[in-house]
Amino acid sequence: MAVAVTRNEPPEVLLAEDEHVLGRLIALRLVAHTRPGALGHQLEGIGAALLDERWADAVTHWMEATGTVIDAYPDEEVWTEEQLDQDRASFEVRVAPIFK
Repeated sequence: MAVAVTRNEPPEVLLAEDEHVLGRLIALRLVAHTRPGALGHQLEGIGAALLDERWADAVTHWMEATGTVIDAYPDEEVWTEEQLDQDRASFEVRVAPIFK
């Protein structure tokens, strides 16, 4: 799973299957929905990058234009009930460093 978090107030959290989908998601959900007037002289370059599907370029230029910072975590593990069921959690907490 890939995760992106904006440093806006409130922050926006975007989740995607992998880093490639995450780049497209950021470009479509955040970059493409920005008012043109907020992008200044970067507008033409950002628009061209979006139309050429150069997602990373569009996002980078958008961040520069808007001052928005996005923290991205391209390879996060998703824990499932199977991986961390109640029995395992109960055992692991008992051998955790806090109890040593």
